[in-house]
Amino acid sequence: MHDADRGRDGDGDGSEGDGVGTDADVDAAGVLAETGFDPETSVLTRRQAEVLALRERGVRQSTIAEHLGTSRANVSSVESSARRNVERARETVAFAEALTAPVQVAVEEGADLYDVPKLVYDACDEAGVKVSHTAPDLMKIVADAAGDAVRGREVRSSLLVGVTTEGTLRVRRSAE
Repeated sequence: MHDADRGRDGDGDGSEGDGVGTDADVDAAGVLAETGFDPETSVLTRRQAEVLALRERGVRQSTIAEHLGTSRANVSSVESSARRNVERARETVAFAEALTAPVQVAVEEGADLYDVPKLVYDACDEAGVKVSHTAPDLMKIVADAAGDAVRGREVRSSLLVGVTTEGTLRVRRSAE
């Protein structure tokens, strides 16, 4: 484990020297408590959560480094690792939602993006799931979520479009 990943007492008193900021600027423990951070259930270490919480509130890396007694480079590394972990967690949730979605529509490579709304609407009608997107909105959501798997109107890689019971679309690239 890196030093940056080890917890601190998190007193957040902000009194460690000039340029650290006010208590509100560096009270990571307070922010974590306010947002319900639980290190036992989180994919983030406490240090990663502290750094992210402060960075999301606009606190500079150098200020965080001074407060935590480490280097700005170390804070940058911790922040980068935290953001990667958050993205992995989002990807895992999207995967789990796609697995459990009551509507799953396979869109084959080479398909026309303009055909996707009808496929989705038909599958939703059959499953009794309401999708509250117009065809153009649905195409935009699919294209945006698919990234480079869609170019113009062409689906360049197979996709799985899942629709949750709430009508939320989840777009996944199929494994190749």
